[in-house]
Amino acid sequence: MQISKDRCILHLSEHHGDCRPGAAMRIETTGLEAFQQELATKQYRYARPTIEATSWGSHDMSVTDPFGNRLTFTHTDGTQP
Repeated sequence: MQISKDRCILHLSEHHGDCRPGAAMRIETTGLEAFQQELATKQYRYARPTIEATSWGSHDMSVTDPFGNRLTFTHTDGTQP
């Protein structure tokens, strides 16, 4: 199975050995602020991700699923997210 948004495609698997719960992935992106606002409009009760500035100059937004897997969307080109 896969999920996709724009040009980002994630292949999902339940096969033994592919990954363990608690995995983390960083995804470089543009339009981070618009994406955060899109997620906020859904008003999902259990996750309201925000954008945080890091000490190394990127802007990050993390989304964690119920199994502890974390996707961090990051914008690092030096301009506003």
